[in-house]
Amino acid sequence: MGNYENDIEFDFFDEEPETQEATPRRRRPAFGGGRGDGPPRRPPVRPPTGAVALARLVGLVAIAIAIVVGLVFWVGACQGQTKHDEYAAYTDQVRMFARSSHQVGVALTNKLISPDLKLADLETSLEQWSQQEQQAYDQAQLVRPPGPLRLLHQRLLDTLELRAMGLAGLATTLTQTAATKKNTATAAADLTAQAELLTASDVVWTNLYRQPATDELKRQGITGVVVPPSQFVTNADLLTNRSFTLILGRLANATGTSSGGPVTGLHGSSLVGTKATPQGISLSTTSPTTIKVSADLAFAVTFEDSGNFQEVSIPVTLKIDTGSGKPIVHKQTVPVIQPSEQKTISFGNLQLPTSAFGNKVTLTVTIGKVPGETRLDNNTASYPVFFTLG
Repeated sequence: MGNYENDIEFDFFDEEPETQEATPRRRRPAFGGGRGDGPPRRPPVRPPTGAVALARLVGLVAIAIAIVVGLVFWVGACQGQTKHDEYAAYTDQVRMFARSSHQVGVALTNKLISPDLKLADLETSLEQWSQQEQQAYDQAQLVRPPGPLRLLHQRLLDTLELRAMGLAGLATTLTQTAATKKNTATAAADLTAQAELLTASDVVWTNLYRQPATDELKRQGITGVVVPPSQFVTNADLLTNRSFTLILGRLANATGTSSGGPVTGLHGSSLVGTKATPQGISLSTTSPTTIKVSADLAFAVTFEDSGNFQEVSIPVTLKIDTGSGKPIVHKQTVPVIQPSEQKTISFGNLQLPTSAFGNKVTLTVTIGKVPGETRLDNNTASYPVFFTLG
């Protein structure tokens, strides 16, 4: 072959250069939708771990504990207030019974010392008072005391029952005495036995009800609630055998006073003496006594029942005459006194005027006349005194 043929190149047999494909760019996956669905969503937040999670747990537990403790205190406070109110409401009801019963006892005392005491009137009053106490007993049965006081409440009922029985017994005994002409000694003994129920009622209320109930309130932690007292017998001297003997004598003699007739027997009072206290100086009717004036200056007057009968509502008068101006007058009344018994009453808060100092003053004491009293010369005395600043 010629050189020309050797110069021919057969390019179509030459290998073509290798073609390299462009590596595609990786795209971030779109969260929340495909292309065109809006901005990509944030990946989900993984729960915290380690110390942060523990701290949050401790905080939640602390809050829960605080809430529970608050609820406990709140419930406790509500229960405590409810408990206090329950006891307070109960004692308010008891106070009503106590006050009413005490007033009956006062009325009984006033009736027995009444100067115009009459049998029929006394019997009627006793029956009414007995019914009043029985009604109080029935009402007290309907009261529902707090649990710890239920057994003690029975003692309150016992008290009211004793008072109703005692008053009814006194009324019945007086009626039988008038109907059967029972002798005075026997009648007085029967009356004394009935009166002992009244005295016993005070013991039951004080020792078997009020004190144990007060102790129970302390055990329950109840403060500001007071179990009330209830004193029925206000003058124990009036309910003795001797006193009833004298009362029967007064009742037997009451026909004369009610019809305007004479009071029989020996009646009267006699002045025993007068002292200036706190010095303790006995005043004299013949020579002046010098008395030091102080804030607690008082005159103690002693007198005696010089008759054979019980006397009631005896007036005693102290008069201070300075010689200028109106005399100063003080009065008191002694409810009851028995034969041969002595009573002392004190006159204080004298409020002496300036004219009482530096001059002789006359102090006069008078024991008032009682029905049937004929001798009056021993009822009064006048004492010359000088007042000085102590």
